[in-house]
Amino acid sequence: MGSKHRGSEEEVGALSAFINLVRASESVTTRSHGHLPKAGLTGSEFGVMETLFHCGTLSQGELAGKLLRACGTVTATVDRLEKRKLVARKRSIEDRRSVHVQLTEKGRELIGRIFPKHARAIAAEFAVLTAAEQRQLRRLCRKLGTGRG
Repeated sequence: MGSKHRGSEEEVGALSAFINLVRASESVTTRSHGHLPKAGLTGSEFGVMETLFHCGTLSQGELAGKLLRACGTVTATVDRLEKRKLVARKRSIEDRRSVHVQLTEKGRELIGRIFPKHARAIAAEFAVLTAAEQRQLRRLCRKLGTGRG
């Protein structure tokens, strides 16, 4: 689906590319996250747990930065995970204003069990692209994401 906008060729082209990018992203995300409800997780909860699994203990601010989410959104997600004893918060000794988040043993077990399935789902989604196309897509997304040519 392209843009119905009647602006310049540059605007119509950019809007059409944007629409395709968003639709593809949402479609791939929906399909690749299909296994998460069975594990009792939302996409946001999985994102927090996966980030902690691979990056280790992080402050809530660092976690928000890595997830490209607002601190309030991450706080609400961490609240839900903490109630389920999947993550724990610890106040920093060096800076009492800073709160660090880490996986609990229960959380580490859960994400360790479901992440391989998630990785396989992502690989299956991207199998429609050749390895060269995947590298090109990464380069283009990085270029678009940073806003630098």
